[in-house]
Amino acid sequence: MNTRSIRFRLVIWYAGLLMAVFVLLGILMYGGLKLYLEQSLSRAQISRAHQIAGTLLANIGKTGEAYVVNEINAWFAPETNDRFIRITTEGSSVLYASSSPRDMSFDASHVPLYREPKKEGSWRRQKLPDNKELLIASTPYQTTGGKRYLVEVGASLEPIHDVLHRLIVLLVVGLAVMMLVATSGGSFLVQRALAPVDRISRSAEQISLHNLKDRLPIAKTGDELERLSISLNHMIARLEDAFQHNRRFIADASHELRTPLTIMRGELESIVEGAYFASEVQVTAASILEEVERLTRIVEGLFAISRLDAGEAQKEMVRFDLAKLATSTAEQMCLLAEDKDISISCNAPADVMVQGDRPRLKQVIVNLLDNAIKYTPAGGKIKMSILACDDEAILEVEDNGIGIPTEAHPRIFERFFRVDQARSREMGGAGLGLSIVKSICTAHGGHVGFQSTEGKGSRFKVELPLSRANNNKQESTDGN
Repeated sequence: MNTRSIRFRLVIWYAGLLMAVFVLLGILMYGGLKLYLEQSLSRAQISRAHQIAGTLLANIGKTGEAYVVNEINAWFAPETNDRFIRITTEGSSVLYASSSPRDMSFDASHVPLYREPKKEGSWRRQKLPDNKELLIASTPYQTTGGKRYLVEVGASLEPIHDVLHRLIVLLVVGLAVMMLVATSGGSFLVQRALAPVDRISRSAEQISLHNLKDRLPIAKTGDELERLSISLNHMIARLEDAFQHNRRFIADASHELRTPLTIMRGELESIVEGAYFASEVQVTAASILEEVERLTRIVEGLFAISRLDAGEAQKEMVRFDLAKLATSTAEQMCLLAEDKDISISCNAPADVMVQGDRPRLKQVIVNLLDNAIKYTPAGGKIKMSILACDDEAILEVEDNGIGIPTEAHPRIFERFFRVDQARSREMGGAGLGLSIVKSICTAHGGHVGFQSTEGKGSRFKVELPLSRANNNKQESTDGN
């Protein structure tokens, strides 16, 4: 998982925001419920304290204290109802004090006397030594005879704590479920939101030098994404204009140079072959003729590349046997290899049918073999093989020559790039042969790659799509 991607960060922000909102709502819910439960319990205790003071203590002068004690036990039964009730006089003497409740949720004997200023309807939290906590309401009362009492009515806070604890458990479980839903849902929403970006990326990957007329899909969203698509399409249009201008320039320049070069070569050949010129002039003319021929090859190479870039190879597609073409081409190149005592072997055990421009693909074979012959020392060997594998025709040319230095591998298919400038010039190379091979393979929907070790040799591998008719033939053969 790419933690730096926009998709990941959007999901994290979405899930984090939902988690923060959920936690905030949980805190508010917890605090609100706690406050509500405590206030409800305090109001209930204050009401009972007022009831005891107003009904029992009001007539205590007539009924006596024993009557009050009996009535509290009869009507309120604090031990049975898990309550705490205590009545103290002004001198802090206890008139009545309930015992511990039946469930032993607290020890009533541990509740200290309340010595704070007596206010009407006040309540307090009272923590006991055994870590139990009571909520106690206090109500002062003065009889007509002037005697003062303090009525305290309390209850344990454990039920409230249990409710709040269950709420916390539910919130934690809810948070886990919410995070799972938020993460999966956020990932789905982000994927839907970024779907136009994926479509734009896939379309951009398919645009190359040969299909610059294609454009990226425009997301009709009316936002930055739509503006980005339009801007990229405008950029592609400008690139198309620039490439078209470059192609026309190379094609026009190559075409215009061919005629004067042909004339110059003819004139120089007449000088070299003419007996009425001085030997010094003929030597100079021969040297110039070599350069003119080399310049002619460069111009022809540039002209070929410009036509390939313009899609010329797509116009002359025919179905033919690549294995037969490679075999005949290897036989023709053997004459050139024999001058350096180099052997060429060709392994083409079966027909390999492809759809393409036959002269151009022959140029691929010629360039690869010529390149191998140039950089293989005398007595070396060149092996060429052609076979069909899956849906591809594979052509390999392997030699045991000088190889290619590692630092030159990334640039080997660049135009005018030569590993050894001086040596390549001596051999007549202009650095266009492999570039033309790559252009032809690309124009045919294929690929060219290589492996090379300096001092041990090189192996170039061309992969081209098989002809569909050849694929059907192979499938029927396999079925039989």
